[in-house]
Amino acid sequence: MNKHIDGVEFTIFDTETTGLFSQSGDRIVEIAALKVKGDKEISKFQSLVNPGRLISPGAFEVNRITQEMLEDAPAMERIIPDFLGFIQDSVLATYNAPFDLGFLNNELKLCGHESLDGVLVIDILQMARRLLPGLERHALWFVAESLGIRIKQEHRAFSDVILSWEVFKKLKDLLKAKKIHDFSNVSSLFGINAYFLDDLNNQKITQIQQAIDLGVKLKIRYLAGVDASVSCREVIPKEIRRDRERSYLVGYCCLRNDERTFRIDGILHIEIV
Repeated sequence: MNKHIDGVEFTIFDTETTGLFSQSGDRIVEIAALKVKGDKEISKFQSLVNPGRLISPGAFEVNRITQEMLEDAPAMERIIPDFLGFIQDSVLATYNAPFDLGFLNNELKLCGHESLDGVLVIDILQMARRLLPGLERHALWFVAESLGIRIKQEHRAFSDVILSWEVFKKLKDLLKAKKIHDFSNVSSLFGINAYFLDDLNNQKITQIQQAIDLGVKLKIRYLAGVDASVSCREVIPKEIRRDRERSYLVGYCCLRNDERTFRIDGILHIEIV
């Protein structure tokens, strides 16, 4: 995991669907992906998909994909093996990962394949929310415009992949400007996968608990959620607090001279002092 983000191969993907709810029977009608490393594009994947059902009027108004366009398209059963081969040995990334990943896992299940629970997925939307907290909205097109990207969002899979890729590059530049370039930090901040994230955060929690047990200070490097600033703090740790979704370090912050709460996934580096 201790690897520079530009040394990691990513597959940025996107889907278009018959509707918004895979659990209610909606299906994928288009899937596209772009494999990248650093700022280099490596290869692409794109296909319409015959979903075996009608597209909802609402979905058509967004993506303009018609039933006629899908009549001769392959079924997902034929596409899935090629797509799985395409993404092999890469880290997935998409804008609004829970949506696209939910649909993709549903299709895998219907085709008799295992879900992608063991694959790390970077949510580019989560990156935008954490790194651009002052934006009034975080729709893909709005984030792109705010970053100076002049590509119109067309709501077709491959064009949205390209737009997501351009946003991803800009957000990576913001991370590098904050000296955040270790892939383990990027995974902890923006990843979706309970196995990987629990492992990363548990390593931090182990170090914090050790400091609590020893009664010593911690030096941490921290990405703040309010303004996306990065600061170095000396903290006297008091406790580890958990809620349903996240874990927090609670301690006395020597910089602020007050008790503070820090999200574990926002801690970029920990050192016992």
